[in-house]
Amino acid sequence: MSNADPTLPSMPDPPDLEGAAADERRQRLAKLAALRAAGTDPYPVKFERNATCAELHQRFGKLDAGAELADRVSVAGRMLLCRDQGKLIFATVRDGTGTIQLFVSKAVIGDEGFAAVADLDLGDWVGVDGTVMKTRKGELSIKVSNARLLAKSLRPMPDKWHGLADVDTRYRQRYVDLIANDDARRVFEIRWAAVAAIRAHLLERGYREVETPVLQAVAGGAHARPFVTHHNALDMELSLRIAPELYLKRLIVGGLEKVFEIGRVFRNEGISTRHNPEFTMLELYEAFADYHDIAQLTETLVATAASAAVGGTVVEFDGHTIDLTPPLRRASLLDLVREHTGLDLHPSQSADGLRKHCDELDIPHEAIWGPGKLVVEIYEKTTEHAIVDPTFVMDYPREVSPFARVHRSDEMLTERWELIVGGRELANAFSELNDPIDQRRRFEEQARLKQLGDDEAEAMDEDYVRALEYGLPPTGGVGIGIDRLAMLLAGVSSIREVILFPHLRPEARP
Repeated sequence: MSNADPTLPSMPDPPDLEGAAADERRQRLAKLAALRAAGTDPYPVKFERNATCAELHQRFGKLDAGAELADRVSVAGRMLLCRDQGKLIFATVRDGTGTIQLFVSKAVIGDEGFAAVADLDLGDWVGVDGTVMKTRKGELSIKVSNARLLAKSLRPMPDKWHGLADVDTRYRQRYVDLIANDDARRVFEIRWAAVAAIRAHLLERGYREVETPVLQAVAGGAHARPFVTHHNALDMELSLRIAPELYLKRLIVGGLEKVFEIGRVFRNEGISTRHNPEFTMLELYEAFADYHDIAQLTETLVATAASAAVGGTVVEFDGHTIDLTPPLRRASLLDLVREHTGLDLHPSQSADGLRKHCDELDIPHEAIWGPGKLVVEIYEKTTEHAIVDPTFVMDYPREVSPFARVHRSDEMLTERWELIVGGRELANAFSELNDPIDQRRRFEEQARLKQLGDDEAEAMDEDYVRALEYGLPPTGGVGIGIDRLAMLLAGVSSIREVILFPHLRPEARP
């Protein structure tokens, strides 16, 4: 249904609103038209404020009940609550730091100003000038002398107590979720604090933050299917990166001994509570370090992030109390499989024998998988999900670790670990493979697997091998999933809760 009144702005009812919500939107459009007809700009260009809500509470929070000050302040925020008591209006506004009460007296602001405030709707942005006071009930407030509409909200706000009930709508309309859902803001504050703490800690340790290509001719550094696009001017296919790893190690070759990048990576895979097609990774590399050094650094980074974000290193996640205090447990992958299944496995065993174990455990497998891949598949299906306490799972088979150096005491294994917390991978690290001859051999094996149908096998990267031929010093590196770290610290079970705009199926329109 369209607006029946021809004097209203040409804004037909949107298809996602009906009933009372559509009626309220039409009423707000009528107010918008009336404001403009009266010469009031409902969307002014600027407002000068001199304080935030948090700053006011910090400066004046200890004011005695009933006290009034001469201090004049200007604040701005979205109006969340409003109670009209005749000659007084009590309203609550929120900015990016918190909330403050507005005390609007007709005797102070005047009849015209009072009427303008009374005509505001919940969700409107407003800027006010006034003095600081605390009500007799002890509520810090601003006694308003002037108020100005800064942006008219045309849509009604979600119900105060229930917010957005539909989970899909919460993710799709994150802008509304952040208005209505205190917990959504809490989760993202935790994420931002964790990232800031990690960045600060690495910079203090002498790391340099760098940026590597997102569009890559050869997408490498992880087992994943890339998104492919076409560059018109160069008439060539490019891929969105699946990891920044190989470019960061090129920088180690170039003499930058400690580098890190926090950025988006893209993997053309399914969507679930643990997976989003684009997500945020921290990757870092340090010359002259091995995977033991990187484990110590990683547990320090995780503890530092936790302390900054939630005030300590003990968190609640998925019904478990998890202690992130270093040092964290270290155990070999093969030992953990033995603990959980009783099987004594090793990638030196025959593939046929390992396939038999898979069949006995109802674990699907592919004919092209070798012993190392089969061992890891058994581990992932039987053991990984049962590792609740933070554990560095050490020493992965060589077959599934094309960029990790051969283990110094077992040539069938590599110096690689994954940090598992709450049954989920949080980080993946290597003593990096720096032998160009071995690296080429591994690329060739990956190419063979790709020809046999493994879409996630690594592609040959000739330039990376060339870089290694100039000499990569002994190096340790790690990738940490920032989204999964945020999930752990915030105690949420879906990755969509910690990504501001997660990928969703197209919206169904009525």
